Amino acid sequence: MRCYQCGAQLTEKDFCGNCGADVSRYKKLLSFANYCYNDGLSRAQVRDLSGAILSLQQCLNYNKYHIAARNLLGLVYYEMGETVAALSEWVISKNLRPEKNVADDYIDSIQKSPAQIEAVNQRSRKFNLALSYCYQDSKDLAVIQLKKILSDSPNFVQGHLLLALLYLDAGDWEKANREVKRCLRIDRANTTALRYLDEVERAQQAETEGHVSKRQNKTEDVIKYQSGNETIIQPVGVTEQKRGIGWLWGLCIGLAAGLAAAWFLILPSRVQSAQEALNAKLVEIGQEIDNRNAQISSLTQQVDSLNRTNAELKQKADALAGVDGQMSVAEALLNAVYLYLDAPDDADALSEAIEKIDENALQQADVSETVRSLYDKLLKAAGPDLAKSFYDTGYSAYQSQDYDTAIENLSKAVAYDPDNEEALFALGNSYREKGNDSLAIETYEKLLQLFPDTQKAKQSQGYLDDLRQS
Repeated sequence: MRCYQCGAQLTEKDFCGNCGADVSRYKKLLSFANYCYNDGLSRAQVRDLSGAILSLQQCLNYNKYHIAARNLLGLVYYEMGETVAALSEWVISKNLRPEKNVADDYIDSIQKSPAQIEAVNQRSRKFNLALSYCYQDSKDLAVIQLKKILSDSPNFVQGHLLLALLYLDAGDWEKANREVKRCLRIDRANTTALRYLDEVERAQQAETEGHVSKRQNKTEDVIKYQSGNETIIQPVGVTEQKRGIGWLWGLCIGLAAGLAAAWFLILPSRVQSAQEALNAKLVEIGQEIDNRNAQISSLTQQVDSLNRTNAELKQKADALAGVDGQMSVAEALLNAVYLYLDAPDDADALSEAIEKIDENALQQADVSETVRSLYDKLLKAAGPDLAKSFYDTGYSAYQSQDYDTAIENLSKAVAYDPDNEEALFALGNSYREKGNDSLAIETYEKLLQLFPDTQKAKQSQGYLDDLRQS
């Protein structure tokens, strides 16, 4: 664990041994972040994916640089079928730690498979289309789309939930129950799925109780009595009639009259009614086909609009990243800040990272004030240490008469700490010994301007007089 202020390694004390900063609360925050990560890991291992997401997000709220938590959160999203959310977490993780990060493997496994990327895009389009059908009250079409999605992506939790909701709306309790249980096999503690399951169980229980009540009422509307050794069951209001041969003739005559009435009166009207219903159905199908064609035309226009938007966004992304593939100003700055926090003693690597930041690009209008402020703070924090490191290297090279190396390192020392008198004086001497009189004069004049009443200024004045006379 490193100090948030100076980057030094922390001990068991509640303060930094290097800069003296109070790190007691900082340690507690990191400890609680680790606790949330362990809780999320435990939940993910028992397939409580919703609970794991909440714990991991809480961990990242306390420590956004927790790479393991961010990678695990991406895996949980991927397991739930949320590929885009998973890729977002892995890309952030890769930007925070470019080297030795397992997120590279996760991203490559998806990006190197065009078929998988196309499957993700198709799933997103189909799910959005299913939602559109729901808003248009075309729920049958939404069910068909969701079934197609889940046949290709059986772990897509949102698809299972939406399909279960449509079954609930249609009163198909068995299918709703099946979809909810499939969702719970993926995410055991999904609150939405548990709420749907409770609705299904209550509806099934109410339906069962209604059937029992009907059977009881039917049983009560009968009369039972004994006739000899037999038990006679007779509906209420019906009396036992004496049977004779006349009832058979009456039955035959009534049946014949009913058939004749059906043939001459009822059947033609039924045929006409069926024909009218068929015609109405044909008209409805024709209207539905017209609506579908209009929807297809509208969706085609939306696809064209989305393609144009995608091209514009890609163009903006290329502009931010640079046409030649160079990193953007913000990315270069974040990389330098990360190196400073992770390895503040590696002066060469930190200097190389800072040099990659385009200072001209920082002054452009599309760069926020926050980015500029962060750059100034980085130079203020890292500048003195970098200047000391380059001064030591440059002065050793000057003593060894390696003036090229001395000039290179001393120039960097002066750039990172303009108030370093020793570095400025040694740089002027290196230029003088190298034979570059003009740069030597310029350096000595700058030293006289910044430090007029010092011993180095007197020596510089002497060297200036010699150089101007020669």
